[in-house]
Amino acid sequence: MKTKKIWANFGVRDLERTTKFYKGLGFKSNGASDQLTSFFFGDENFIIHFFLRDILEPAMKGQIIDSKAGNEIIFTLSADTKEEVNSWEKEVQQAGGTIVSKPEEFGEGYYGFVFADPDGHKFNVFYM
Repeated sequence: MKTKKIWANFGVRDLERTTKFYKGLGFKSNGASDQLTSFFFGDENFIIHFFLRDILEPAMKGQIIDSKAGNEIIFTLSADTKEEVNSWEKEVQQAGGTIVSKPEEFGEGYYGFVFADPDGHKFNVFYM
């Protein structure tokens, strides 16, 4: 099987809040509508669409989990230095995210932390 592109779709409750959060972290918008807001992530412009839950759930053909009560997936955002990891932690807090775990060492040469966006979607900021 060959595919041209892959992207992610997340369900959110408030498009304005989601847009403000990701713009606050400096991510580039990929556009928006009354049903979704979308952003580019990383050098290769991985796309994450954030759909209103009421729009996404019927298309999923099943219930969307409560991301604040459990885990769905975790995306890792790469950092170039430990200082950048620490800076991201501050930026996430200022933008309204939740720090799930403070920056810490994960064995020799690994350093990072976990945060959740306002809807509970988790991201790992990681330096190695």
